[in-house]
Amino acid sequence: MRDAAPKTIYLSDYKPFGYDVDAVELTFDLQPNATRVKSRVAFVPKPEADGSFFLHGEQLKLISAQIDGRPVSPELSEQGLSCQVPQTPFVWEAEVEIDPAHNTALEGLYMSNGMYCTQCEAEGFRKITYYPDRPDVMSVFTVHINGPHPVLLSNGNPVTRGDGFAEWHDPWPKPAYLFALVAGDLVAHPDDFTTKSGRKVDLNLYVRPGDEGKCAFGMQALKASMAWDEEEYGREYDLDIFNIVAVDDFNMGAMENKGLNVFNSSAVLASPETATDMNFERIEAIIAHEYFHNWTGNRITCRDWFQLCLKEGLTVYRDSQFTSDMRSAAVKRIRDVIDLRGRQFAEDQGPLAHPVRPESFQEINNFYTATVYEKGAEVIGMLRRLVGADAYSKAVDLYFERHDGQACTIEDWLKVFEDATGRNLDQFKLWYSQAGTPRLTMKEAWDKGTYTLQFTQKLKPSETTPDPQPQVIPIVAGLLFPSGKEAVSDQVLELTEATQSFSFEGLKERPIPSVLRGFSAPVVLENTLTPEHAAFLLAHDTDPFNRWEAGRSLAKANLLNMIRNGSEPDESYLSGLGTVLADRSLDPSYRALMLGLPSQSDLATALFDAGDVPDPDAIWTACETMGHAQAGHLKDILPILFEENQVAEAYAPNADQSGRRSLANASLWLLSLTDGLDRARAQFETADNMTQQLTALSVLLRAQDGASELRAFETQWSSDRLVMDKWFALQVVQAPPAEVSATALALTAHADFNWKNPNRFRAVFGALASHHPGFHSASGAGYNLLADWLIKLDPINPQTTARMCAVFQTWRRYDTGRQAHARAALDRMLAVSDLSRDTTEMLERIRGDSI
Repeated sequence: MRDAAPKTIYLSDYKPFGYDVDAVELTFDLQPNATRVKSRVAFVPKPEADGSFFLHGEQLKLISAQIDGRPVSPELSEQGLSCQVPQTPFVWEAEVEIDPAHNTALEGLYMSNGMYCTQCEAEGFRKITYYPDRPDVMSVFTVHINGPHPVLLSNGNPVTRGDGFAEWHDPWPKPAYLFALVAGDLVAHPDDFTTKSGRKVDLNLYVRPGDEGKCAFGMQALKASMAWDEEEYGREYDLDIFNIVAVDDFNMGAMENKGLNVFNSSAVLASPETATDMNFERIEAIIAHEYFHNWTGNRITCRDWFQLCLKEGLTVYRDSQFTSDMRSAAVKRIRDVIDLRGRQFAEDQGPLAHPVRPESFQEINNFYTATVYEKGAEVIGMLRRLVGADAYSKAVDLYFERHDGQACTIEDWLKVFEDATGRNLDQFKLWYSQAGTPRLTMKEAWDKGTYTLQFTQKLKPSETTPDPQPQVIPIVAGLLFPSGKEAVSDQVLELTEATQSFSFEGLKERPIPSVLRGFSAPVVLENTLTPEHAAFLLAHDTDPFNRWEAGRSLAKANLLNMIRNGSEPDESYLSGLGTVLADRSLDPSYRALMLGLPSQSDLATALFDAGDVPDPDAIWTACETMGHAQAGHLKDILPILFEENQVAEAYAPNADQSGRRSLANASLWLLSLTDGLDRARAQFETADNMTQQLTALSVLLRAQDGASELRAFETQWSSDRLVMDKWFALQVVQAPPAEVSATALALTAHADFNWKNPNRFRAVFGALASHHPGFHSASGAGYNLLADWLIKLDPINPQTTARMCAVFQTWRRYDTGRQAHARAALDRMLAVSDLSRDTTEMLERIRGDSI
């Protein structure tokens, strides 16, 4: 039977918990099917306490409960328990029994390949014991662990340990969602770090036996993150030990539990032979992100889950700064914008749209979204752009000083900026409350040495934002003379009105504008680049993002014409591309990005926004045609780029080598279209690292000529679960559109397809959803296959199921036939009688009001 209709929770209904928690003591007696958890919690009533006492708890077997040593009989419900309590300080004690071995939802305490581990964010702690499981209840934790395991870990610092037991104490108050426990047969990769103040911190990366050779880079990234946070934000680590544990079964990328980070193994384990350059960069960023949470998330946390963007948006912004410093800032910015447009703009434009800080939710797990994370980070970036780097640093220092040890709100965050800078941020705050992507139009005027730009901003009304108001939009602009020389360098134009003009005086000749440099705000800039304007910026713009954007604009316009009219690829775009590729002063990774085309989903969105009905097959054909045109036009330079960017020295996942490999491999892709597959086959056979081997295999599979290499790859890597995830995904991604669903279905019959493992499930079905013409097949096969497996997965892992449902959010933009297939798939899932609360909410939002 389906869960009872979920209750909608509103930000406006927030009410503080009526009790402070002085201290928490937990004792775990670990058994796979019958773990006992004893809790001892010291509660102190607040003056405003009204006598009601409720503790969250789900899927718990209550053994006993006491208050001040006297047995009590609380009233139990599916959500927790209620009990009469004294109006003076008291000690609550309870003993519960839980079943980690059968906890397939991977929330609370569960088992992964014989190892115990936890995931408590957002509301998993209530599946461990009865407790006020909310982020504004912070306390000091002491944890005792009893179990027959060589490694027994929890938060904080170790107090004592021995054969079959360990005690940990975390001196820093934290909410329950940051609690962590790990127990198992693990091997430590140890190191240490000396803080700026001279304090030694022991570091450990715990892995399963056999994974020891994949730890070095993760440890290097951790130490780099610790040093960077000291240097850039003045934040030192605050415990004696920092532990990371790699776990195979994990719903997300990683979790920032205080002093004991738990990582999806794919987000921390890497070696040159098993991980690609992009894997290394992702690992570096995720380790930084989770470490940075120690201050922006742990020491200062969020008052309630509506404030999730406070910790996540700020920490995503910080990890983006870190990656920009470690690697190419321009390339990082471009990749961030590609991701933002691909994921967050889609949310803003569809049924899953919500503000950066939502006003309501039913299931908080469904709001770990690109809007909260990536758009939240963009809001932080805009704030820094508006106040300046020095004022930003001053305000953030005040934030740490004023709110350390507190659970805060967006209002607290903005108030420190107002106090530090003297600015009124009431209008800026609209970025947190208005859903949707603002759209800007621009007009130019030239009059006797004065050049004027006029901008108009619009935000489409929505259910959550029925009457949108003008927002503060920082537009970084520069002007170029027709010679290519810069007439006006970067200026921040603060757009605060619906329509507003900005003038530049004293110019000798009419300039060419370069606006929204560095993608200074998460907006859509409409009708700005004629082909001539874009070609000029591609050749001369001094801003690397806008130079890339000009090339992307030309490619996009050309592809849209090809899709609509069957026109041929434009020679001026191809010539401009060749000029950029030949410029050796440019970073190889930047030139590789220049070769990339807009995503097929991006093209579908552009067509839909213009009033057209996107045809996934026509989009696929146009992109294939453009790829061949690039290969033909660049036939002379591609072999040179391929050869001169080969890396002869020993593999290193640094920015220099990664950039050279990315340009050589981008060239290989195009060379395979016109010059045969010999290079790809030779690269596969001689590759000494996964980047080269996987790229070569991808090229061969795309050409439908890699069957023997695919078998060889499987034979070589059959015992490595992370590499086999790549093997599964690659076959779906590179399949011809008509064969995508059949390929995915066949892979589900493979002996190594463990559909209960989130990484393996996403390897197949995430790849299916990302294949634009394959998933959106006119036959409906892609929709139906994914619906079949989501129905199967939901009772096992609601969280992963619900998040995968988001791939259906664009279903209304396609033709009536595809809409009918998608609607039938959605309705079939919604008809399941015992569908989880997580998945029900997602599907109902996607399906819309016509259910």
